Amino acid sequence: MSVRVLVVEDEEVAAEAHALYVGRVPGFELAGVAHSAGEAVRLLERDGAVDLVLLDMHLPDGHGLGLLQRLRAEGRPLDVIAVTSARDSEVVRRAVSQGVVLYLLKPFTFAAFRGKLEQYADFRARLASAPGDVVQDDVDQLFGALRSGPTGEAVPKGMSLDSLRHVVEALREAPDGLSAAEAATVVGVSRVTARRYLEHLADEGRVTRSPRYGGTGRPEVGYVWVRD
Repeated sequence: MSVRVLVVEDEEVAAEAHALYVGRVPGFELAGVAHSAGEAVRLLERDGAVDLVLLDMHLPDGHGLGLLQRLRAEGRPLDVIAVTSARDSEVVRRAVSQGVVLYLLKPFTFAAFRGKLEQYADFRARLASAPGDVVQDDVDQLFGALRSGPTGEAVPKGMSLDSLRHVVEALREAPDGLSAAEAATVVGVSRVTARRYLEHLADEGRVTRSPRYGGTGRPEVGYVWVRD
């Protein structure tokens, strides 16, 4: 049976991307998309079969943790993965104390998103197959499924996750996009290396490619961040 997922995200483009991503991960299906805490509550009242909530912390009608607290008070048996740009350690601490099982920071690639869902799926599978009375080793394996590094976090061989993040940050700050040469200058890598990172992001659907004209010779390729 598929894991039914509710995406709670106020930004339209990001919500559409996350919904699309859910559909691309085997074993998961989209139950709905809510753009506010109030809409999320209404959707959950109509659909009692949601298993997992992908929760943004910055909502137009309150903080994501406020919504989470309400869901817990109502006794809803839901798991929650935070999908947010909130980097405040206090927010992270409170999220963990309220039962958030995983925390995914924006920006991220589809591979990282998929890795978190696969990590969660592994946890559910282990939990479902656990005996009625567990021993310490059973408990350690269950919690280990959530603490181990998700498979999707890896970048292609020869690339650095740290450098990839620098390229992403540079793209997010360039509304008109960057060429490989511009990205190389900003990030401090070679042009060839910059193009590898940009092409990787394009393959993941995080940037769009378009030709740039204006100079002599062949046009450059411009890479523009898909806003989230």
